[in-house]
Amino acid sequence: MRDKRKKFIQLAEARVSRAMNDLRLIGNLSNRSAYTYADDDVRKIFRALQKELDSAKSKFGGESGSRETEFRLGD
Repeated sequence: MRDKRKKFIQLAEARVSRAMNDLRLIGNLSNRSAYTYADDDVRKIFRALQKELDSAKSKFGGESGSRETEFRLGD
């Protein structure tokens, strides 16, 4: 039982740290001097992220959520 806990902590710390870093990188896309984007693009990005976050969160509550495997802004 203790090994499962250690493994959970190890994986959770690594994965959450990686996700947090990736979110910071997404935030860097807000630099209008380097990138051109529309407000609709921003809404799509955060809607997709929120959907995945809600899905992951529901798994801890015993609910199953839908999962999309790919995110695309383009048509």
